[in-house]
Amino acid sequence: MAIPTAFSGAKLESLSSSAAATSPASIGLFCNPGRVRRLPIQKGLFNSGIRCEVAASDVLDQSQSSGNVTSSSSLSALEQLKTSAADRYTKERSSIVVIGLSIHTTPVEVREKLAIPEAEWPRAIGELCNLNHIEEAAVLSTCNRMEIYVVALSQHRGVKEVTEWMSKTSGVPITEICKHRFLLYNNDATQHIFEVSAGLDSLVLGEGQILAQVKQVVKVGQGVTGFGRNISGLFKHAITVGKRVRTETNIAAGAVSVSSAAVELALMKLPESCHATARMLVIGAGKMGKLVIKHLVAKGCTKMVVVNRSEDRVSAIREEMKDVEIIYKPLSEMLNCAAEADVIFTSTASETPLFIKEHVLDLPPVAASVGGLRLFIDISVPRNVGACVNELENARVYNVDDLKEVVAANKEDRLRKAMEAQAIISEESKQFEAWRDSLETVPTIKKLRAYAERIRVAELEKCMSKMGDDISKKTKKAVDDLSRGIVNKLLHGPMQHLRCDGSDSRTLSETLENMHALNRMFSLETDISVLEQKIRAKVEQTQK
Repeated sequence: MAIPTAFSGAKLESLSSSAAATSPASIGLFCNPGRVRRLPIQKGLFNSGIRCEVAASDVLDQSQSSGNVTSSSSLSALEQLKTSAADRYTKERSSIVVIGLSIHTTPVEVREKLAIPEAEWPRAIGELCNLNHIEEAAVLSTCNRMEIYVVALSQHRGVKEVTEWMSKTSGVPITEICKHRFLLYNNDATQHIFEVSAGLDSLVLGEGQILAQVKQVVKVGQGVTGFGRNISGLFKHAITVGKRVRTETNIAAGAVSVSSAAVELALMKLPESCHATARMLVIGAGKMGKLVIKHLVAKGCTKMVVVNRSEDRVSAIREEMKDVEIIYKPLSEMLNCAAEADVIFTSTASETPLFIKEHVLDLPPVAASVGGLRLFIDISVPRNVGACVNELENARVYNVDDLKEVVAANKEDRLRKAMEAQAIISEESKQFEAWRDSLETVPTIKKLRAYAERIRVAELEKCMSKMGDDISKKTKKAVDDLSRGIVNKLLHGPMQHLRCDGSDSRTLSETLENMHALNRMFSLETDISVLEQKIRAKVEQTQK
């Protein structure tokens, strides 16, 4: 197969650039406030001293022996990679990498530009996997975070390509993304998504909505090319961790959600005397909007207006809360409803603001009894209320970043419970890494079985031809079963020594030594075949 020059150039450039570093280093990465991880850069990736060029004399010798005059540029890029850079893509396995921006590191005005709607996740996965050094991908985009999980052939190149892709699709400069992003690799990436799923990395510690959002990543990713075995396994294991943490600890007991924190914030900003009489408007009747309504009711609100595109969802909510007066209004009447509201909650998926300065400027003032300010509590990302509304004297806008004021009061007790959750996460992280380690030997196992099966079938055919045509089916089956039994028993020992799933004391390094020994003994050439498969897959993507 011919390899495009641009593709080979990018690949070979990455190999030479990563070989250029000559000393180990470490980088500080931030995930949660107060938690710093020092992640060592693997020596194998940067100090391997890989030679990516083919000497002119080597090329000349090859061309002369074949009788054809050629140059080094005409050599197959695949062959160059196979002969000079196999270690780069095989002995150092692909890395799981997280490139993320969360409420802990990034303001909402940046997060909203980078946010990817759920309907666009499959497209994003496809585009990410078309990048030269990305094999698998997933997107987790919520009101509090925008995180991209990838399996990268090269950590450095993978991060660079994903960051450039984020900038291109969002319009946010690369320098701005780099200013706020955090990077996590392999074990730290695994621990991070487990903490996210358990609610430990949420603004509201222990909140349950994030687990549903992690589940949605798996649901959307099913059947999408690029949502592969490693990433799929990671997110499915994260769901298990999230469920286990909530079952075995009390971290969710008394936990507030973003929606309940929004209601608490509104009540904090209103005079206490008007809590029961303030006119409430909820725009959006999705999951977040429904939770806002429930928490308003729990705080004693008995009447509210709900604006939504259709009445179906509002009717369903009304059926659940029959003791509360819930008035439905279509989106076309939103401004009229806002004119009659003291507090406006917004939680829609609109990618453009519903309220800007000009809209609010024309609204009648609210009564002095409710503080004289119309409150906008915007828990949407992208935001539904423009920041310019804050410039008006008679209005105040609060977004998800302002909820920290409410959350701080509820956090200390759950931080103690989080210690219990960390023990579970640590245990589950080891199990996931053991599972991922076990994938390393899969190509060798398959090739060894195929090698043995070829010998078995060839010898069986010889035996059958010598026995003649008049043997019974029963005898044929008996001989066939005998050959299979012998092969399986002979393979049992080698297969046991290729296991690395955490079920015994064998380390990954011991298992890999066994794998390389079998490759040499039986000429399985697994390293080259895995490399070839990866490169061919990337070539095919670039040619589509």
